[in-house]
Amino acid sequence: MDATSSPSSSSPFDMVSSALGQYIPRGGAAAPAGSADSQDDRTARQRVPADPASRPQEQILGAVNLDRDLRITRCNLDAPVFVGLDVVTGSPFVDLLPSGDVPTVTRRLRQVLETGEPHVARVQRLRRSDGSELVVSMSILAAAAPQEGLTVTLIAMARRLHLYAAETAIGTSLDIGETAQSLAESLLAWGDVAAIDLDFAVWTGEGVTEQPQVRIRLRRAALVPDRAWPDGYVTPGDDLPSDASRLLSQAIQRDDAAQAIVIPDREAIERTLGSPQLVRALVPGDRAAAVACIPLVLDGTPPVVLGVAEVWRRADRPFDDNELLDLQELVARTSHHVDLARQHQREHMQVLALQRRLLPRTGGDTIETASVYQPATPDSAGVGGDWVNSFPLPDGRTALVVGDVVGHGLGAAATMGQLSMEARALLSAGLAPDEVLEHLDETVALLDDAESGLTAGYSALGSTCCIAVYDPVSHQVTLSSAGHLPPVLVTPDGPAGPLEVRPHPSLGAEFALREPFDVHAFAAPPGSLLALYTDGLVEDPAVSIDEGIGRLTDAVSTVHPWDALQQAARRVVAAVAPGHPRDDVTLLLARMIGYRKGDTVTWRLAARDDAAARARTLVSAMLEQWRIREDTRDSVLLVASELVANAARFARGPITVRLIRAGHGLLCEVGDTGNGRPRLSRNALLDDGGRGLHVVHRLTTRWGVRWTDTGKVVWAAVAR
Repeated sequence: MDATSSPSSSSPFDMVSSALGQYIPRGGAAAPAGSADSQDDRTARQRVPADPASRPQEQILGAVNLDRDLRITRCNLDAPVFVGLDVVTGSPFVDLLPSGDVPTVTRRLRQVLETGEPHVARVQRLRRSDGSELVVSMSILAAAAPQEGLTVTLIAMARRLHLYAAETAIGTSLDIGETAQSLAESLLAWGDVAAIDLDFAVWTGEGVTEQPQVRIRLRRAALVPDRAWPDGYVTPGDDLPSDASRLLSQAIQRDDAAQAIVIPDREAIERTLGSPQLVRALVPGDRAAAVACIPLVLDGTPPVVLGVAEVWRRADRPFDDNELLDLQELVARTSHHVDLARQHQREHMQVLALQRRLLPRTGGDTIETASVYQPATPDSAGVGGDWVNSFPLPDGRTALVVGDVVGHGLGAAATMGQLSMEARALLSAGLAPDEVLEHLDETVALLDDAESGLTAGYSALGSTCCIAVYDPVSHQVTLSSAGHLPPVLVTPDGPAGPLEVRPHPSLGAEFALREPFDVHAFAAPPGSLLALYTDGLVEDPAVSIDEGIGRLTDAVSTVHPWDALQQAARRVVAAVAPGHPRDDVTLLLARMIGYRKGDTVTWRLAARDDAAARARTLVSAMLEQWRIREDTRDSVLLVASELVANAARFARGPITVRLIRAGHGLLCEVGDTGNGRPRLSRNALLDDGGRGLHVVHRLTTRWGVRWTDTGKVVWAAVAR
């Protein structure tokens, strides 16, 4: 340390140094840099007092001068509280900081250099050479002319001020890992190593209602400082050995009351733990050590122990009563922050579990799908209502759905799940995409009806949705959109770009603004790629939304037909998504495969009395060509005959018969121009009407109806 430079009355550094010269006790100043006594004096003062700021004769103020490269030119850190800081003239000031604080503090230092405006009273940690940390209040001032650079003043924080600052810092995050880390960093002011071990139920966000005696599984949530630890030592993310969890649980809840305990030396620690394995797992080093264990207690009847905070220090620095009171007070003040983080962790896990259930599982034989979902922030408050889904419809087609529910958190996730499940049910029932959106529109309006009591302070108005249905026989996609951004289509031979979808109001618009949802049909030959996404993928403050969609088109165009689709989806998101997205990022990629020409056949028949016989002849020849076994052939012939006979009897216009060889079954479809829905009903013993549907029902694995612009299609699946 160098305090010998001649002062200039206009320098903030020299004014602080002059004041320090008046108040530091005689003999307390450091010897001039380079003198023979300097090293001996530093060695003699390496032991940091347990509470230096509490002793009236010791000062807590120091100053450091920096040049424009943020290197130390002079310093006056002679007060005993600063002993252990490795301050070397010419070294970067950021060497005194924990690695995680370097970017922020560097930015602040350069800001003061550029603007001249001071940065005052920042609560900051400094690293001592022995690995412990010192909490200070740091102010950054511009050096007075003609000097250049900065003056940094440091005030070692008194314990009561540290308690207040620590509680404020710990309550700033809803992430349980960050909350535990903040608490451990605050506890480091009382020791050399601090660890936070949480009940596993707390870590996972589960409810905490059991008695502490039966909860013996602890997981290490935080550990400071960051260093290389001995083999076998429990580090963050590891579970404590069951014996260690049991010992800690029993120790802190003696007489059914959670209380702090202190083990004063290593001999007592080894005797308490009872095995070398537990010593390696819990004791942070080979040197003699003492430990204070403070329970994190949630007030209640009875109180619930959330975990244990452990503060380790060298045995030659025993804990005094005042320090234990301070430790207990800090942990008691911050236990409710841990519980709040637990509750948000629980909500976060629920939302992500719901979204994972909505992600596509597989695309089937006629389409390949892949999806990527990235929440904007890791906490539950930031998890939004974006969802993507793809699922096979019973009639062989595939539905692709993407939606964006307004808001974040559990309310948005609940609405997202309701809309997604409703869309799936309606599509499976045979409704067209525009009809499904009409129902979703009504649902959102109902959810926002204050009189229904369903809103509970949350509004889903403005949510968007896009539904596409892929027909693998005709290679056509039918699409409807409610306020959603247009999908991007890349065909093997044609141009790539966003589909021309006429804008439509989002879901839940006022009745006067509601318009019929448009239906867009377009060709998607085998090998085509369709990208459905939410606005978080393409919205970037630095570029326009059209440019963002153009970048997405370029990225999807680079996907090779042989590329693994899931890896390709991740590459597209990495290339297009903003560096710091403000909303969740969601992408669904679908690669069209379709049926081979030889696996499908279509006939058009006149609605006459002989239509059923004609259909049996055509279907029988095709099944023989496909070499379908006889029992399956008989079932398909009977099903086709009954469906065609029903269409000829009750409908007008031409009848379309389509036969599809799909996977492990056969699909028979009969289309007509009628609008009546076939229904399976209980018939009397001698009733002739409706017997055909009973035959179809018994011979098929599934059957149903879907509606078209010209009528309906009755389909039936037969296993082979």
